[in-house]
Amino acid sequence: MPTFDPKFDEQIGTKERSALRQPPLFRVLLHNDNYTTMEFVVFILTEIFHHSELDAIRIMLQVHQEGVGIAGVFTYEIAETKVARVMALAREYEYPLLCTMEEE
Repeated sequence: MPTFDPKFDEQIGTKERSALRQPPLFRVLLHNDNYTTMEFVVFILTEIFHHSELDAIRIMLQVHQEGVGIAGVFTYEIAETKVARVMALAREYEYPLLCTMEEE
């Protein structure tokens, strides 16, 4: 069995980690068009983005009046998935609804 020799004692080096950064966030935007119904936009906001019906109506009116509205703020992967789900559902129901994302 080896014996302990202080001359050859090795210390374990440790590195300090820098503080973890929060991932960048992305806004998911719904854009107004002349064909998508207000009811469908409310449906999208309640089903995909899990807003209450009152919040969904408020966001839908913002989209209608200002031309664009923020459906939610998410990390990149979640935002990308939500945009894809909205676009697929809009195409399924034959609406030209445009949903995009931009960095916050």
